[in-house]
Amino acid sequence: MSTPANIKSNPLESVVVVVGSLNTDFVLTLDAFPASGESVLGKTFEQAPGGKGLNQAVAASRLGAQVAMIGAVGSDQFGHGLIQTLTDEGIDSLVSQVPDISTGMAIIEVESSGENRIIVVSGANNFLSEDSVETSLREIAGEHRIGVVLTQGEVPVQTTERALRVAKELGAITILNPAPVRDFPPSVFPLVDYLVPNEHEAQGLCTLEGNPCISMLDFVEVATSIVDLGVGSVIITRGEKGAVWSTATASGQAAAFRIVPVDTVAAGDAFCGGLAAALNEGQPLNEALRWASAAGALTATRVGAAASLPRRPEVEELLL
Repeated sequence: MSTPANIKSNPLESVVVVVGSLNTDFVLTLDAFPASGESVLGKTFEQAPGGKGLNQAVAASRLGAQVAMIGAVGSDQFGHGLIQTLTDEGIDSLVSQVPDISTGMAIIEVESSGENRIIVVSGANNFLSEDSVETSLREIAGEHRIGVVLTQGEVPVQTTERALRVAKELGAITILNPAPVRDFPPSVFPLVDYLVPNEHEAQGLCTLEGNPCISMLDFVEVATSIVDLGVGSVIITRGEKGAVWSTATASGQAAAFRIVPVDTVAAGDAFCGGLAAALNEGQPLNEALRWASAAGALTATRVGAAASLPRRPEVEELLL
């Protein structure tokens, strides 16, 4: 494998476009999750920018990609703040403000072990329309070559499908992070070059029946079954166990970096943003997976969502 020095520091010739959600995160930390009906004392509370789309856009931007974000927020103080966050991160904003609708929000509980539970209220994210996404993608394509289009499950399924379809027409690499898992129609999967679910999401998409997955080989079998839906490549993230991947002709695994997790919020988003940034720069899959894994690992060592996402020199140092 080549070293990170082979990855270009400022790929101006192509753009990563993130089509997805923007939320205001309300993050609670506590010693242990409460049982049903139980009240517990929390430790800390923080309000911060988030949403899978915004997190992934910030991750790719901090790793050196030129990034544009397409999404929707409410005409409230939270929406204005999220658009300012994109500007501060050097991301081109094609985010619309929806009148009389609240900006999306997420309630995030983080246990002392680093595990998390997330409740999302979509708000304006549900009003990101197919037509507005297509118009924005074509506007970007009129000025730049779109290298990668990355989307997730936090905007309407029809909008996701239109984004992927237009991206393929424009010659872009397509990535779908199916989080949360939605009722994706069969027509979506052939539009996806890289599908990136975690273990739970992968089993939700899997067409196989049988016992719960435990081993790496179990998840390779799951990934292969999802490839049969028409996806180009499936990459299943497994946290500290690394990742497994499968295409129509091959499969394998990528090792995780050894870290002490503090907060796993946004680690998956960092992985997706890292993957998009590396693929946008022409890296082969094995290099892109190392880059993505390093970004995800560093994110898990810090508290928060967007605030925890690493910058390029940190990832390069971990990859040495």
